[in-house]
Amino acid sequence: MTPKKILSFALGPVGGALLGFVSLPIITWFFSQEDIGRIAMLNVVVGFCTLFFSLGLDQAYVREFHEVSNKPALLKASFSPGLTLLIFSLCVLLSFDNAISLWLFEVDSQLLSLLVALAILSAFMSRFLSLILRMNEQGFAYSMSQLLPKLLLIIIILGYVLFSVNKNITNLVIANVATILLVFFIYAWNTRKEWIAGLKEKLDFSQLKGLLSFGMPLIFGSLAFWGLTASDKILLKELSNFEQLGLYSVAVSFAAAATIIQSVFSTVWVPVVYKWAAANENLDKIFKVNRYVLLVVIILFCLAGLLSAVVTFILPDNYKAVQWILVPCLGYPLLYTLSETSVVGLGITRRTGFSMFASVVAFGVNLLGNVWLIPKFGAIGAAISTCFSFWVFFILRTEFSIYFWKAIPRLGMYIYTTLLVFGSVIHALYGSSLQNYFALYWCLILLSLLLFFKNEISESKNFIAKKISGIKS
Repeated sequence: MTPKKILSFALGPVGGALLGFVSLPIITWFFSQEDIGRIAMLNVVVGFCTLFFSLGLDQAYVREFHEVSNKPALLKASFSPGLTLLIFSLCVLLSFDNAISLWLFEVDSQLLSLLVALAILSAFMSRFLSLILRMNEQGFAYSMSQLLPKLLLIIIILGYVLFSVNKNITNLVIANVATILLVFFIYAWNTRKEWIAGLKEKLDFSQLKGLLSFGMPLIFGSLAFWGLTASDKILLKELSNFEQLGLYSVAVSFAAAATIIQSVFSTVWVPVVYKWAAANENLDKIFKVNRYVLLVVIILFCLAGLLSAVVTFILPDNYKAVQWILVPCLGYPLLYTLSETSVVGLGITRRTGFSMFASVVAFGVNLLGNVWLIPKFGAIGAAISTCFSFWVFFILRTEFSIYFWKAIPRLGMYIYTTLLVFGSVIHALYGSSLQNYFALYWCLILLSLLLFFKNEISESKNFIAKKISGIKS
């Protein structure tokens, strides 16, 4: 993939994050902390349904894309089973009186239940349509699908403020569902040739059987991964309250700036590494990419530790604790991204069951950690538990990949990630009283990079210098 295409894929996550920094403070000033917590529960359920009902076939589609000639038939075989099961499940749930809205929001509302069902269905279909753009390297179209909904959310929220619309959970859900629908319509339009061609194809059950053999283990892995990423929010709702959930979700939303790296890297990396594997070339570059991603992860953790207090200038006073929760919240996007560079062996050797096992173990760790820490520390406890769990997840994925494929240098990777997780946990617990010591801690880690990553830093400087000289000439 060329640098131009990489930049086209990066435009969406980068622009989306910037727009998110605009919309999030607006929402915190005009909607209650409890309602922000309720929206977090909506996102949890939408994420679960997208992962679970995909049946692992979204990843099977990516894995087989470069190895089949009839790509519309591959899309139909990957998309149809999950969509059928999802529609049936939503119909069953909607037959119960407002069970969806009562469990999610503790509000008895048929409208909210219908909106949630619509959001789930739209997000699921968007997942598969987005894969078409990713695999065909249509970066600009992919980015616009992420940018425009963020812009729409800002317009709707500002419209609420301008026209004095009631700042309640129903209107907040309507705004969020509108953005999910817009994503779906943009994806559907940009991929209309592919999915229309797929509709005309006959379902190949022998192909579906092969896809399911790859994807079936990922059903359980997806469920475990959802639990790993969502148990903190669910248990905050059950063991604490919507107020703590709202505080935590705001911290997670700021940490989502790091998902720029995760989103861009995963979007570009997964298709490229499978393409290399199919051609049996460039495998040595995988180890080099791992080093560069580790460097970026360390820098982002340290900068967050040094600059997290900045968020207090744009949030209401009741969100001051976000500055301490923010740093461990980076554990999910950054450690997950790093693990994507060290787990490739499981995908290449098709040992997906062990990726599932890593998710299951990490989920169990997170579940126990949340049950123990949330009653004591609330949102801070949830952040600590999730950060530590993703460190366990990262180590397990790395070790399984090495066992089944090839060894990679990992001592430095383990030392640095241990320092980052330890610093994040202590920062969350004692940051307010030991602020100056933590500034020194993060600065020392940054300085150590000059020695441990001197080759990568030198290569990066030379690359940038060449690009600048090329532009001037």
